[in-house]
Amino acid sequence: MQLISFKRMSIFLTFLFTFLLFLSISSLILVPKFDDVLSSIFNPEMIYSLKVSLYSSLISTGIVLGFSIPTGYAISRYSFPGKSIVKAILDLPIAFPELVLGLALLLLFGQTFIGDILEFFGIKVVFTKLGIVVAQIFTALPYAIRIVCSTFQDINPRYELVSRSLGYSEFETFKNVTLPMARSGIFASSIIAFARCMGTFGTVLMLAGGTYMYTETLPITLYLNMSYGNLGMAISSGIVLLMISFIAILIFEKYEGGKF
Repeated sequence: MQLISFKRMSIFLTFLFTFLLFLSISSLILVPKFDDVLSSIFNPEMIYSLKVSLYSSLISTGIVLGFSIPTGYAISRYSFPGKSIVKAILDLPIAFPELVLGLALLLLFGQTFIGDILEFFGIKVVFTKLGIVVAQIFTALPYAIRIVCSTFQDINPRYELVSRSLGYSEFETFKNVTLPMARSGIFASSIIAFARCMGTFGTVLMLAGGTYMYTETLPITLYLNMSYGNLGMAISSGIVLLMISFIAILIFEKYEGGKF
């Protein structure tokens, strides 16, 4: 009897929270007037921020994949000194707020020798569009590494051992055996990384700034227009971000651990 009541209570709470979450998300779409949303979406500011978000997110996602694949493979396959510390540091950005990460990056690229070296070569990160990409990379990379690492862990190492026994080098085995078997997980990680890049707010705001029609991404557009009291533009930005996130989750659920 206790088991049944606990089961019912668990299911009830599950449906209750799901219903409340559904209502809150639906209100973003159903409450605003369609004409207001449509006019806001075709506003030059919205188009500009959408372009900046898409271009920067595509670049950031490519760089994130370039780092997450070898990093995820190293963590999943090799033992090395300080591995647990490395994993903890890589997971830190997931645990603390984006604003903290943005502040850390602002200090790194603005107040340290790294910033001075980049400045010497004419590379400016702070309050520039390059800062958007850097902020997105540092925000999305930990998520991509976790997914890629989990993908490699699910692949039986025996396949790699057989490949090595047949004379393939370690890199050839990785390229011809492991990587093709991990393609679904890598694709899923790229989708999540892209969605995280598109939705990055606090890190971008701190490092690149929220400059109107310059370092303005979709989340910045939402923030700025809420500050101005322009609710229509803010809601439209939220709807676009919601649709991107929804599509990303659908694709992630379809391909994570599955096959193309």
